[in-house]
This record gives sequence, C-alpha cells and structure tokens, in this order.
Amino acid sequence: MNAIKVKKQEFLKEAGYFFKNALEQANEGDLQSCAGLILKALDQERMALGVGPQVLHLIKTR
Repeated sequence: MNAIKVKKQEFLKEAGYFFKNALEQANEGDLQSCAGLILKALDQERMALGVGPQVLHLIKTR
C-alpha cells in the first residue's frame, strides 16, 4: 500500500473506533459523550477524504 492509502486507512480505523465507543456510550445512556464521539468520528472521516494531493497546490497563478 502506498502512503496515501495507509494514512486514509488510519483515519478510517480511528473513526470506526470512535463510532464503536459512541454506541457503547449510547447504550449506557450517556448521550452527551456519545454525541462528542460521533463528532470526533465524523472529523476523522473528513480527514480521510482530505488525504492526497490538493488541487490548490497544483494551480499556478499568472
């Protein structure tokens, strides 16, 4: 695997960890902790989508 795929998988693995813990917190009735963990998981998914070359760095100004 190349470095980009590895980094993306790391972010997605971390997101899965947060979602799993959020489910456990929800089952225990701690909805505030659950919500915080869901937000962290969504942030990790967003980070996974941002891995790779960025278009802004490829555009040259005249």
